[in-house]
Amino acid sequence: MAATQRMTVSQALIEFLAHQWTVDGNLRERTIPGVFGIFGHGNVAGVGQALKQLNVDSPDLMPYYQARNEQAMVHQAVGYARMHRRRATFAATASVGPGATNMLTGAAVATTNRLPALLLPSDTFATRVADPVLQQLELPHDIGITVNDAFRPLSKFFDRVQRPEQLYSIALSAMRVLLDPADTGAVTIALPEDVQAEHLDVPTSFLQDREWHIRRPLPERPALARAIDAIRAAKRPLIVAGGGVLYSGAEEQLRAFAEKTGIPVATTQAGGGSLVWDHPQYLGGIGATGTTAANRLAATSDLIIGIGTRYSDFTTGSRTAFQNPVVRFVNINVAAFDAYKHGTQMAVIADAREALTELLAHTDGVLVDVEYAHRITAEKAEWDAAVDQAFLPSGLALPGQPEIIGAVHESTDPDDVIVQAAGSLPGDLHKLWRVRDPLGYHVEYAFSCMGYEIAGGLGVKRGALAEGSDRDVIVMVGDGSYLMLSSELVTAVAEGIKIIVVLIQNHGYASIGHLSETVGSERFGTLYRHFDPEARNFQTELPLPIDLAMNARSYGIDVIEIEAGQSAIGDLTAAMAVAKASSRATFIHINSDPRIYGPDGGGWWDVPVAEVSTLESTRIARADYEVQRTAQRSLLGEESAQ
Repeated sequence: MAATQRMTVSQALIEFLAHQWTVDGNLRERTIPGVFGIFGHGNVAGVGQALKQLNVDSPDLMPYYQARNEQAMVHQAVGYARMHRRRATFAATASVGPGATNMLTGAAVATTNRLPALLLPSDTFATRVADPVLQQLELPHDIGITVNDAFRPLSKFFDRVQRPEQLYSIALSAMRVLLDPADTGAVTIALPEDVQAEHLDVPTSFLQDREWHIRRPLPERPALARAIDAIRAAKRPLIVAGGGVLYSGAEEQLRAFAEKTGIPVATTQAGGGSLVWDHPQYLGGIGATGTTAANRLAATSDLIIGIGTRYSDFTTGSRTAFQNPVVRFVNINVAAFDAYKHGTQMAVIADAREALTELLAHTDGVLVDVEYAHRITAEKAEWDAAVDQAFLPSGLALPGQPEIIGAVHESTDPDDVIVQAAGSLPGDLHKLWRVRDPLGYHVEYAFSCMGYEIAGGLGVKRGALAEGSDRDVIVMVGDGSYLMLSSELVTAVAEGIKIIVVLIQNHGYASIGHLSETVGSERFGTLYRHFDPEARNFQTELPLPIDLAMNARSYGIDVIEIEAGQSAIGDLTAAMAVAKASSRATFIHINSDPRIYGPDGGGWWDVPVAEVSTLESTRIARADYEVQRTAQRSLLGEESAQ
C-alpha cells in the first residue's frame, strides 16, 4: 500500500502548499511563500493550529505573517504577485463570517487585475451539529448558503471542502487555476471549521514537491499571418501595451519590435514600465488618463496592436480614443476573452513574449514612413515639455499634486517602485510619472480600490525582498484612501518592512470632487467638513481638524510633516532624502490644493450626467456631455477597412 500520514485537513493543506513550485523557463520559485492570517473561532483550531505546528516542526517551510485587516491580507498577496509577474502569491486565512467577508473586496481586486491570490475563508460547520454558530448567516430558503458563497462571482475558482477526502482534488484544481495565465485571479477554498480539524490518512505523494510550469502558448500560424499582413499594410499603427507584456516578461521583445518598425507604444495603467519613459517610441499613457501624444496618435491610427490589454473604458477613452473610421485591431492576448474584444477579426491568442518574438522574425522591411516618424517625435517632445512644466515648483503655500509628484519622482532611484490605486493620483501618475524600470510602476486600476495602497505597497516590498532587491517602495496616497485602510502601517512597524508613504492631504475626495464638478454636482459630499444642520450637508468652509500625521505616528512609524508655505516642495525633497536614507518605514505628510490639476491629455471618460435637473450646473454639464458623447463609437472593431 502507498505510504500515508495521518493529519488534519488543515495540516495537510498547509504542508501541501509549502511544497508547490512555479517553473517559468529557468526560474523556479515557491508558489506560496507564506500565509497571512487573522484567527477566530473558525480557523484557530484548524489552519491556525496547522501553522503553529509547522512553525515548531519546520519554521522555514510555511511562514505565517500577521495582518490587521482581512482585506489588506489579500491586497498584500496581490502586490506580491504583480512584483513576481504572477509566478507567486500569498495565501490568506480568515475566520467565519465577517472575517471571511472582509476578504471579498480583496478577491475582486485580484480577479479584475488578473492577479493570483489564494483565499482560505473559514466556513460554518459542515455537519451543522452546532447550527447556527456565532457569526453564521441563515437564509430560510436555502440553509446550505453561507457568506462564503459571495466569493463565487469574485473568484476564478471556488470550492468548499465538505468532506476531508475532497481536499486532494480541490487543492490540485486550485493550484491549476492560480497559475493559469489566462484564467488566474482570486482562488477560494472555503473550509468549514469542523472539517478543518478532522483527520485523514494523507498519501505521501500529495505532500511531495510539485512543479507547475507556466504556459506560454505560441500564436497559431493563420492568426499570426493575418496580424503580420495587417501590420505590413498599416500606415499609422500604434501599439497599446498592457499588463500582459510585463507578466510574460516581454518588455525586451516589445522594445526590439518598436525599434525595428518605428511603431509607437502607448501603455495602459497595468502596462506602465513596458518601455522606459525616454524611449523614442514611447508616448506615455493612453485613454482617459493618457497623454496628448498617445491620444492624438490613437485618434488617427489605422491599426491598433493591443498586447496584453483588456481594453478597459479608461484605455479606450470610453470608446472615443480611436476615431479613424477604418481602424482595425490586432489583439494579442493569452486569454481569448480579451483577445476577441471589440469585435476584432484578428485575435492572436498567445503569450505576449512568444507572439512578439514571432512578429520580430516576420516583419523585416516594416518601417513607419518618415512623416509618421517625425510626428511621433514631435508629439513626444511636446508632452515631455508639458510634464517638465507641471513639475516646476509653483511657490504656492499649498502646492498642486503635479509638482508634488515631480518632487517625489526627482528623489527616487530608477528601480524604485511607485504604488497607487485610487483617487486623482492614478490619473496624474499615468500622465506624469516617468517610469525607468519594468516593475517600477504599480498602479492597481482594474478595481481602483481605495485603501489598497499601503497594504499593496507592503506586498510589493515583500516581493522585492524575496528576489534579493532592496529597492525602495514609495506609496502615494490621498487622505480619503488613507482613512479607508491605514492599519497595515502597524504591519510595517512590526516586521521592520521599509516603505515610504507620502500622504497628500486634500481634506476630502479630490478625484471625485473634480468629477462631481464636471457632472454638475458641485463637489457635493466630497469634502471633509463639519455637518451643517440647517443646510443638511457637509459643504461648510473650514476643513475638519484632522491630524493624519498624528494618527500615523500613533502606529509607531517615523513621521515627517511638511508645513504649508513657499518652501513646501523643497522640504518634501529633503524629507524624501531622509526617508530613503533610513532603514525604517517613513510617513511623509504634505498638504495640497486639490484644484490644481495636471496637464490635459485630451482623453474622455463616460460618466453619465442627469438628463433633467433644476440645477443650472447640471444642465450645463449635460449639454457638454452630449457634445462629448458624439465621438463615442458603439463598436470599435467594425473592421470597416475590409
